[in-house]
Amino acid sequence: MQAGIDAACARACAAVAPAWPLDRAIAVNPHWHRIERPVREVAARMALLAGIRVFPGRDQLRAAWESGRIREQDLRAALARLPQAVEAGWNPERCVAALGKPLALPALPLLIDLLDDQPRRHARLAWRDAVTHQVSQTCAAYFDRLQADWQPGRGQGLYAFWRDTIGHDHGIALLMGLPGLPRGLGALPPTRADAEAWALQRLDLPEAVWADYLEAVLLSLQGWASWCAYLGWQARLEGREDPHLRDLLAIRLAWGAILLECKADAPSQQAFAEVQSAWSEAPRSLERASRELLPDEVWQLALDIGYQRELLGRLGGSAALFATPAEAGELPQAQAVFCIDVRSEPLRRALEAVWPGVNTHGFAGFFGLPAAYTPLGTEARRPQLPGLLAPSVELSELVVPAPAQGAEAARSAEASTLDRRARASRRRSLAAARQRDGASRWPAAAFSYVEAAGYTYLGALARAILPSTRARDNDDLSGLGARYRPVCRPSLIGLDPQARVDLAARVLGAMGLKRDFAPLVLLVAHASQSRNNAHAAALDCGACCGNSGEANARALARLLNEPELREGLRQRGIDIAPHTVFVAALHNTTTDEVEGFDLDLLPAQARAAWERMRAALDHACDQVRRERAPGLGLDARLPNPELLRALRRRANDAAQTRPEWGLAGNAALILAPRQRSRAAVLDGRSFLHDYDCAQDADGSLLEALMTAPLLVAHWINWQYHASTCEPERLGSGNKLLHNVVGGNIGVFEGNGGDLRIGLSRQSLHDGRRWIHEPVRLSAVIEAPEASIDGVLERHAVLRQLADNGWLHLLRVDPQQGGVWQRLGRGRWLPWETGPAAERSAA
Repeated sequence: MQAGIDAACARACAAVAPAWPLDRAIAVNPHWHRIERPVREVAARMALLAGIRVFPGRDQLRAAWESGRIREQDLRAALARLPQAVEAGWNPERCVAALGKPLALPALPLLIDLLDDQPRRHARLAWRDAVTHQVSQTCAAYFDRLQADWQPGRGQGLYAFWRDTIGHDHGIALLMGLPGLPRGLGALPPTRADAEAWALQRLDLPEAVWADYLEAVLLSLQGWASWCAYLGWQARLEGREDPHLRDLLAIRLAWGAILLECKADAPSQQAFAEVQSAWSEAPRSLERASRELLPDEVWQLALDIGYQRELLGRLGGSAALFATPAEAGELPQAQAVFCIDVRSEPLRRALEAVWPGVNTHGFAGFFGLPAAYTPLGTEARRPQLPGLLAPSVELSELVVPAPAQGAEAARSAEASTLDRRARASRRRSLAAARQRDGASRWPAAAFSYVEAAGYTYLGALARAILPSTRARDNDDLSGLGARYRPVCRPSLIGLDPQARVDLAARVLGAMGLKRDFAPLVLLVAHASQSRNNAHAAALDCGACCGNSGEANARALARLLNEPELREGLRQRGIDIAPHTVFVAALHNTTTDEVEGFDLDLLPAQARAAWERMRAALDHACDQVRRERAPGLGLDARLPNPELLRALRRRANDAAQTRPEWGLAGNAALILAPRQRSRAAVLDGRSFLHDYDCAQDADGSLLEALMTAPLLVAHWINWQYHASTCEPERLGSGNKLLHNVVGGNIGVFEGNGGDLRIGLSRQSLHDGRRWIHEPVRLSAVIEAPEASIDGVLERHAVLRQLADNGWLHLLRVDPQQGGVWQRLGRGRWLPWETGPAAERSAA
């Protein structure tokens, strides 16, 4: 029996996707560990196991149909691509009629739901909610390392900690209206393994449905299960195993058996029989649910096709999309490399319009440096790369004074002195801050501290009431005196000269920058700006552990400016002219400002080039601010300084729940030369990564892009999709009610309940309508069919995403002409809608 229990528990735990902590937040597809199944099958499972919706609600789809967002040709094309729907008798008329009928797929019951049958149960907290609250509070205490001053003992693990806690909780029986609860707790086994066996024996379900039942149990605590899955994810990156998710499963499973022990009456036996009956029918129930969801899948696909129609139209149609690339002419006057983040697309477009001599490029915002970063004088090492990866290089701050007259030895001595003083100054400042914080939290200080220090908070109170128009503060500089801030610069450490050359060559190759360098090459990271925002890191970046790419961009720019490194690159065939300089910058996506870094290190000629770039950026940023203003409720006709002040005031407002829209609206990833999209207005909905298949003969770069940026874009797309389609279970609810748990673990909505994951409603909805449209990612790739198929053949995860309907693959082929779509398992057909699409699918 134990082998069956272990297998079922492992399957249930393996289905839960991780949720990163607040300070390292990244977007995650909450169905990530279910992608080996078709999306409709997953939708049926989630509906029956937990009442979770995967496809958009029928009211949202009906609004899209009635507004013309979904056209009849889109609906017919969707039906043509889903022959199983046509075989089941679905046609356009019947699909439209289905939008007026609510979808009724009641979840399979857990034992705890049917046991809660007392006549007065509506006058108290439901048992499911009471158990969720109790387990959630226990987890909050157990996992907290930062918030509580008095920490509990955790040496025996989560299950043992919970068992001890529940034994001393004298309020839970009163809360549940269950005076016999101590008797049930007395039957609780001492170990996790014993608890699993005890509970499953009491349930007496067929072994074939154990894994599904256990998955449903975990989904009842989706938030904490996702946190435990994150701990497991991090452990596997470090080559170890983590037991917490299995412990959580045993805890929640044991609660059902405890309640069964407490209710040895006829109604409880009837409830027990109902659970067994319902779950014995689970396979057939899942099949029926999958059939019921056929029209929802059709409408989801029609919504996706409607967006693709619009996207391809904006890209210029086949004539422009497949124009032969122009012959290389003069070198660009400047180059600017932006993150592929959708918020970069409007700024790239505006900059190119303001200064046609600029070529912009799209590249992953960690700039190819798989780094962990440790600010000067601290031990706060943090990852600066996508959460899918583990750091392999180190960044730290070094004190580098600006060039000055004098001998090299004197400048080195000055740097060493400044470094020592800066470290000491920061340590003193941070220690004083910790001491002040600690003093304010002592129980004896409840009144005395307020009386002694209360006036010092008047400034903070004034800033909260009257938000300033100050520019963004850099948190990485916290604790550093003004004297040291300009000379503390992020730098790569611990790499020998050959490793530095290898790294630089890989990064430039992935960027597509191996020749024809402009005199000025700008590396533009991005970050957001907001106050009093638990989810601030999620706005900084959707991928790189909640951090801006500033440290990466600055370190890379300084690396590429080193004469010794350039000599090594020249031997690799990458010739960077002596007059070319790399400059790091940061795009504030909340206010659309761009700040340059380390400008004091530039030679005089390069400073002139930067000033021209600075003027072009100012003009381009003003254009983007005016584009965004209506969506934020601001007047786009305001004078430039006034509009900028309004955006800064919004960013500094502690009461602002929508500092910006983040990546809302994201819908496409384009892997192609910039010329394919340069003239298109894509409304900040597309991830743009430059890729030239003519420079990738062996397809290795395409493989790297499809296994990294494509997966990251998919995760972002599905977090927004899930939070929009199922805001109650896969979104974090109302930001106004959030309370931070454990300092950085996550949030409660209110003072309890499950840990909330996903995006808040304020990041998706403006109070009147949804800002994000739940379409699945359309990946538009300019590459030969054989190259894309080769990558899919070698990577099962990508193949599952494409074949099971988790994203769309569209192929641009300049030699064949037209856009091709991947349908089914390995079939490429021309992309089209209407009657032609019906004939192609047939």
